[in-house]
Amino acid sequence: MKPEIHPQYNNIKATCSCGNVIEVGSTLGEDFHVDVCSNCHPFYTGKQKSMDSGGRVERFRKRFGKRGAKAVEATETAESSQASE
Repeated sequence: MKPEIHPQYNNIKATCSCGNVIEVGSTLGEDFHVDVCSNCHPFYTGKQKSMDSGGRVERFRKRFGKRGAKAVEATETAESSQASE
């Protein structure tokens, strides 16, 4: 590394809106505030709920689920008839 061209890397404190204080390394040089951290984010706390809005998956399966089965059956039928000849 070349000397004197890189910024100083210091330990600073990141304060979350929930009150959690995390010590992190940064070149910023001053303490800062974050909105969410791993203690209050819904994904990490297990409070996040995945929802099928409006039954989209079931609606897709109803519309297109049979098409895949028919195509597979037609292919198998054609292959078995060619193999028997």
